[in-house]
Amino acid sequence: MLFGILWGMTEPRRIPLDEKGMPVRKEDVPDEEPSGPPDCACPRLDADEWDAVENDWSDITFVKTSTSAVLGVPVGFDSAREELRKKAARAGATVPEDAMLLIGSGKFRRPILLEVEDVPHGARDIEQPGGIAYTRLVPAPWGELPKVVERTRKEAQEKYGREPDDLWVWYLTCRLCSKERDFETLIVAHYGETR
Repeated sequence: MLFGILWGMTEPRRIPLDEKGMPVRKEDVPDEEPSGPPDCACPRLDADEWDAVENDWSDITFVKTSTSAVLGVPVGFDSAREELRKKAARAGATVPEDAMLLIGSGKFRRPILLEVEDVPHGARDIEQPGGIAYTRLVPAPWGELPKVVERTRKEAQEKYGREPDDLWVWYLTCRLCSKERDFETLIVAHYGETR
């Protein structure tokens, strides 16, 4: 890890810096160097089951909300996630362990879907997209996500002969494990109606 020197105090102090030379927050720096990825609750997907795979979405259900975005970057993500959990509870649905949390596109508003199960018949605020989803499990470091999504869109278009109805992103890592897990991300090209 890089270090900078903070002057203006009685003694210089070492400040950890990230790869861009920016100071790292104290809570982001472990007391000891970890021997591997931190033990966090981020989902882990098997590439054989998720990468370049077609999934049947005829029986999958979600609750939906949206969050504000600044030039496409979602803000208020944690409060949106909490709102989705409350919607699921009000609907009488269960949020499975490692539920998909999909973020759609948008410059100023971004839709967010949270996977739910055991939905009572006639429950409100439930989305059932149906169709199929073509997924890619890929590394998507900062600044690379638009390129990765575009590659997946083109790949899906070639495979199915038309544009996907929707493109979704599932960030599989948090700020603690992103580097160690190579910014693992699931890209979903959804086709609501199969032809």
